Amino acid sequence: MKETTPAAMPPCFDRWCQKFDDLLRNKAQKRECGMHRAASTRILNPSYARFRHYLGGLLGESERKNMSQMAKDAVEVTYHKLHHFLTEATWSAQKINERRLEVMNKCNQTRISRGFSLIVDDSGHRKSGNFTAGVGRQYIGEIGKTDNGNVVVTTHLYDGKKSLPLDIELYQHGNSLPEGKKDPKFKKKPTLALSLIDKTLERGHRPGIVLIDSGYGNNTSFLVELEKRKLNYLGGLAKNRKVKVVNLNELTEEIRLDVLAESLPKKTFTKTIINLEKPRTVWIAIVEVEISRLEGIRKIAIVMNDSTFEDAEDIDYFITNIDPSIVTPQWIVNTYSQRNWVEVFYREVKGWLGLKEYQVRGKRSLLRHFILVFCAYTFILWHKLTGGLRRRWANKPLDTFPEALEAFRTAISFRFVQWLNHNRDVFMAYKKSLGFVWA
Repeated sequence: MKETTPAAMPPCFDRWCQKFDDLLRNKAQKRECGMHRAASTRILNPSYARFRHYLGGLLGESERKNMSQMAKDAVEVTYHKLHHFLTEATWSAQKINERRLEVMNKCNQTRISRGFSLIVDDSGHRKSGNFTAGVGRQYIGEIGKTDNGNVVVTTHLYDGKKSLPLDIELYQHGNSLPEGKKDPKFKKKPTLALSLIDKTLERGHRPGIVLIDSGYGNNTSFLVELEKRKLNYLGGLAKNRKVKVVNLNELTEEIRLDVLAESLPKKTFTKTIINLEKPRTVWIAIVEVEISRLEGIRKIAIVMNDSTFEDAEDIDYFITNIDPSIVTPQWIVNTYSQRNWVEVFYREVKGWLGLKEYQVRGKRSLLRHFILVFCAYTFILWHKLTGGLRRRWANKPLDTFPEALEAFRTAISFRFVQWLNHNRDVFMAYKKSLGFVWA
């Protein structure tokens, strides 16, 4: 059942939203709230209600998650009020995000564990026109080619038990800015990524390792900044990256990674199993090299899907600065495979929570939408880990995000039917306003 109403949302949803209420009042509302009891403050604060309406719309059953559809599916919710909440209302997306992480960190089952993996990644999606902030012709990962669209840079946590989004920033393509890449607002993706990493460190959370793809691993300046922060990393490299190795004559020579891989004898590679949903066999060689602008020796891993370079169709290159005694072929594949969790996250929030289905244009409004999607995702994750949805609304373990979301939607439908039995006249008036005759 796609229809719902804010008055019929499950109690667990309201309890979650209450954790953010104090961040949604403007100064005038705070003064008024000081003269009234807590029960009346909810009436005085429209942002309080819009926050619930927006999150409820993101979590609802409708396949579309834009504001028009969310307002259409909910009784007593209007498009222009949702739009005002994203574009004009006085609240801070950054403060909402900080509170979200604080809430997760207060519970034993959900708090951030020590030594977690910090995944840095970016994700793009198509967007037509050129009036939305950040839109430009750029590489869009989900379609595997260059097209008109938006790209966001994110940091993500994985600690062996949970996958949790941390921070997000909009990459503003040079074509979307008045002065192009010379515009003061233009920042490269590695610069945005470092600012997001610093936010994690400022919260007092130090990752055990930072996982990055070749877009960041191939950027020496980015690696230098990670090492300045005393962070361990494991990242991808491009095949044309040049490194320095000691040859058979004990002389140092500079060589491309793909040329180096081709020159290595077959016995250099170790057969290794990647334990994913479908186990995969790879062959890995680990070589010590020097890289320009990085002091000391680094270990390079060459990962192939066949035992010889000539027969391999898929070859990846990785670099790490972690203690050499830890770096083994099995450690490389086990650790880097954790990056798959951020891909799972993108798939879930785009497919289930409408990450890319916004109807706003400004950067601030876009970031607000993204953070509200993070809040909706974290709400389901929190209840999946603490077992609340399982106890009341499911007859099986909720091991995945879609399973937990389905249980919550069952709760929404059950509560809405109860509400409908007592408010048929309200629902009939709502349907009539849409041009339907409800019998």
